Amino acid sequence: MSKNSGVLKRQRFGYNTDSCGRYRRFINFTKTALSAPVKIALLGFGTIGTGVAKILLNNAARIAQAAGRNVELARICDKDIRTPRDISVPENILTAGIESVINDPAISIAVELIGGLEPARTFVLRLLESGKDIVTANKALLASHGAELFETARKHGRTIAFEAAVCGGIPILNALSTALQANTLQSINAIVNGTSNYILSQMESGQTSYQEAVKQAQQLGYAEADPAMDVDGTDAVQKLTILAQLGFGVAVNWKDISRIGIESVDAIDFRYAKELGYRIKLIAAAVRSNGGLELHVSPTLVKADNPLARVKDAFNALRIVGDSVGPVFFQGLGAGQLPTASAVVGDVIDTVLGRTAITFKALNLWGKETADSGRQSAAVKSPQEFFGKSYLRLNVKDQPGMMHEISGVLSKLGISIASMIQHEPETKNGGEPAVLILTTHETREGDLLKAIQALENSPAVLEKVVRLRVQG
Repeated sequence: MSKNSGVLKRQRFGYNTDSCGRYRRFINFTKTALSAPVKIALLGFGTIGTGVAKILLNNAARIAQAAGRNVELARICDKDIRTPRDISVPENILTAGIESVINDPAISIAVELIGGLEPARTFVLRLLESGKDIVTANKALLASHGAELFETARKHGRTIAFEAAVCGGIPILNALSTALQANTLQSINAIVNGTSNYILSQMESGQTSYQEAVKQAQQLGYAEADPAMDVDGTDAVQKLTILAQLGFGVAVNWKDISRIGIESVDAIDFRYAKELGYRIKLIAAAVRSNGGLELHVSPTLVKADNPLARVKDAFNALRIVGDSVGPVFFQGLGAGQLPTASAVVGDVIDTVLGRTAITFKALNLWGKETADSGRQSAAVKSPQEFFGKSYLRLNVKDQPGMMHEISGVLSKLGISIASMIQHEPETKNGGEPAVLILTTHETREGDLLKAIQALENSPAVLEKVVRLRVQG
């Protein structure tokens, strides 16, 4: 064998001296790049923003270990940088101007915690265009402008992570986008608004009025001074929009989803629900039914042995059924500073590691086509075509023939009564209204709404009918 054969062999396979030198320089460059800290900017320094800063600063070593690199909080942007927070941060990283974040090429990840639609939408679009990945907890922004934001991210080769947008500290979006992808989901039934769940829990346990329970929630910081978006179901509907996109691959305007708030629920309804073996929860539901997808948010009677029925106070929970995995259940704090901040920082770590980029591309969320066409097999049904059981509370005249008249109205529309509770008026003075509770068998929504209108026009019914959904 020639003495040069070894050299020729090394050259044939790319191991000549010059190649080895270039390879070593490449490795050294890569190590240097990977050892450099990832710089992030925080937009919004309110309750959640403060929590994110706490975790990034207090758990820096743990985060670096998980991300494989140091994560540096390089900028905090907020219109109010003077109000003291319960955390100390270097003063030189505070700014009231977004331009210093957008124009800084060293910042690679921006965490949007401003909330609302504007200026959050404009800021996120500009940040994506400047080459920054986004982490957000803004469910209203995604529900209203998800398609625009995700199209912009794809155009510029960036990603958007949003675990904290739904259910705070519960890693439900991660589960839907990864662990449950092998399934065709059959249903998602969820408690996604902690404020309304707290109010309903207080009404049930203390027999307090709705107004008193709202006041307690405000005093504890669960409800805003104006709790409308929580109690009227808007917050839950926006979150359901995101769950439907991830779980079923459907894009729907949140304003088109059937929504009923908890304002109509009275303390007396918990008494009757208990007699029937149920508890009352505000449920956000996405359910495959007869080839279509039903989406709705409403106060619902949930069977007492259903794990959702046992979720109290400000906790959130989701019961998901897949065709392969069967039922799975998630529960945890759906709001609050540190639970939500935990989800935000988790998204930061996933973005640094590159996991977000993988799922972002594979899922193609809010895109024209999804990577998994099976998730689009169920078209969103018209609310008129939903089928389900209902609870009806009627204040009626306590007189002969009343029940016959009411059952006649329901019978004409093909609605069958499953159970009935009637309590006599509490006083015997005469003329007092009686409370009549009816539950129905499976009924088409359009027919039920017609029946409710007919009942309210009947002289036997004295007030508006209170309707709640019923599920097992």
